[in-house]
Amino acid sequence: MQRDSAMSPVMATTLLVAITIILVAVVAAMLLTMPLLQFSFAPIPTIFAITSIESTDEITKQLNDDSRVILLHTGTKTYLNKNLKALFYKNGVQVNANIQTLNGHDFISTVHTGVQWIGGMGCEGLTWTPGEMTAIDLTDGTFRPGDSVQLDIIDNSTKTVISRHSYRLK
Repeated sequence: MQRDSAMSPVMATTLLVAITIILVAVVAAMLLTMPLLQFSFAPIPTIFAITSIESTDEITKQLNDDSRVILLHTGTKTYLNKNLKALFYKNGVQVNANIQTLNGHDFISTVHTGVQWIGGMGCEGLTWTPGEMTAIDLTDGTFRPGDSVQLDIIDNSTKTVISRHSYRLK
């Protein structure tokens, strides 16, 4: 009996196994390069809390909707302030304020639109330790009485929100 097939069953099986191994390697490589999906629905803690939002000029004490936000580190862990980024939201909409680092020295050389200055113990040196405060002076008029303000602090090394706090401006 003569076969009409040009390929042997052994060759076909070898080819299928090779293709399967290649596909598994490609899928594994894709999964390893994807960011890990977080399915945790735990609330984001408040590590950095807004203690006040000042509406008066720091020199003249005149009302000018200064939008100077005072933050307090209420957590227990010390953070490298150069790895921290701040995002502000006003009434649920992100504010146009670019704060890529909370390290005072590194902040100077960044493009920081919507922010006049940052200062305080939390942004001096390399770390922000529990109990230290930082002031972020946003553009005058960013926040007005009655606004709901949300602060998200993001760890730039992991790209995750590590702290969230909401504050109602009186």
